[in-house]
Amino acid sequence: MRTAEIKRKTAETDITLYLNLDGKGESEISSGVGFMDHMLTLLAKHGGFDLRVDCKGDTEVDGHHSVEDIGIALGQALKSALGGKVGIKRYGSALIPMDEALIQSAVDVSGRGYLGYRLEIPSEKVGCFDTELVEEFFMALTREADICLHIVGLSGKNSHHIIEGAFKSAARSLREAVEIDARFSESLPSTKGAL
Repeated sequence: MRTAEIKRKTAETDITLYLNLDGKGESEISSGVGFMDHMLTLLAKHGGFDLRVDCKGDTEVDGHHSVEDIGIALGQALKSALGGKVGIKRYGSALIPMDEALIQSAVDVSGRGYLGYRLEIPSEKVGCFDTELVEEFFMALTREADICLHIVGLSGKNSHHIIEGAFKSAARSLREAVEIDARFSESLPSTKGAL
């Protein structure tokens, strides 16, 4: 089983996160930020990951620390669960429609953290959620997981749809990239011999 559990405690957040890459898409999410709970549930379901997140954060300030620190913890869990990366497909991509929104993403489990982020989100908030935190979450995730992720909004007017499409697209890309390739299950997908 490719699993990891991360415990992260700072003056701003106290997080316990469990990830199973070979799960059934089941989740138990309590982030303290309602919209983030929704997005992490989508990420687990469409990624085929089992994900448990318990975060107690300083949400009386705002959601920033909780959202970013969950991204950090999830990135660390992803990196740990992947281990030596032997047999993975390495690359994944997805083009996801969400009503009027169309979002494309691509991922490379490269060992190099990079986020290419081109989402234009019309509103500053969805409910109580600051939409600029979407980029903060994915930036923390890619940096800690050492993956290259590009997310591009091709169309969209509704902020909720754009963000939801981004999470679903990233989830599907990750799902493909971390799957074991039956043809090359004993080898590392790199001519350098390292990822």
